[in-house]
Amino acid sequence: MTPVIQKTVNLGDMDPRLVFGSDHAHLSLIEQELDVELVARNDWINIKGEPDKVEKTEKIIKDILEHVRLTGELDDRYILYSIAVVRENGHGPAGEMDNNSGVVTSIATEKQIKPRTLGQKKYLELIESKDIVFSIGPAGTGKTYLAVAMAVRAFKLKEVSRIILTRPAVEAGESLGFLPGDIRAKVDPYLRPLFDALQDMVPFEKMKRLMEMGTIEIAPLAFMRGRTLNDAFVILDEAQNTTNPQMFMFLTRLGEGSKAVITGDVTQIDLERKNTSGLLPTRRKLSHISEIGFIELTKKDIVRHRLVQQIIKAYEKKGDSK
Repeated sequence: MTPVIQKTVNLGDMDPRLVFGSDHAHLSLIEQELDVELVARNDWINIKGEPDKVEKTEKIIKDILEHVRLTGELDDRYILYSIAVVRENGHGPAGEMDNNSGVVTSIATEKQIKPRTLGQKKYLELIESKDIVFSIGPAGTGKTYLAVAMAVRAFKLKEVSRIILTRPAVEAGESLGFLPGDIRAKVDPYLRPLFDALQDMVPFEKMKRLMEMGTIEIAPLAFMRGRTLNDAFVILDEAQNTTNPQMFMFLTRLGEGSKAVITGDVTQIDLERKNTSGLLPTRRKLSHISEIGFIELTKKDIVRHRLVQQIIKAYEKKGDSK
């Protein structure tokens, strides 16, 4: 019979309402995920369960307390992230998140945009230190959003003079030829996610003026051919849908004083022949170049609604995610 033990964690001067959550929702989530019993009163939490589970839960609660001390906030997503990291690494992520690396202030909302996972933190550090960065990972990990945030920051700090956002207009179950309107109207649906991310960072009227001046450009990848992109922060989104020649074309557009971030999800290739994706062989071909950085974000880095993680896991189990 497996023994049952108990441990108590003291909250000190921490606001218990923030830690416990509304109607103890945060504690209920921990109980559900760790299969332990939690009893909370005032400034303490008692943990009861099997020794291994109690030990992990104690680490998670202490990590959550450190996160609250550093940020003054707590939500379900951080709790799930802390649980995932403790299970994998044996320690919580809060202490390693304690710096201002990559913090961006939105021009549109004045809110700070910070990395919310260790993977995102490493991603932003790579963008700061490398001229070209490849970010590969599933939906919801912030690949595009954080790249756009860093582009806006670089522009605001006058590190670059323009921002260029591009993605391949690959037909994913729809035919461009049957969409109404001119070429701009046809490709707009493919570029909309880039507009959405940018609008979170820059007020609409200012973004409109900058686009009219050519300072911000959002265009299909085909529009990059034959150009040299100097003094620019360039983002290639949905790079899994580039072919090898397209990837080579894009990478060789980069000019003096420019940075490039290439994002993609290798499980979502819409090309007819998936093995022709230009994103797949990049690490093998380019990993020896020190100025190029690679990062693979994972399910732990998903920062959308917490159900997104569960949806991705469910599809992976059924083998239907590709």
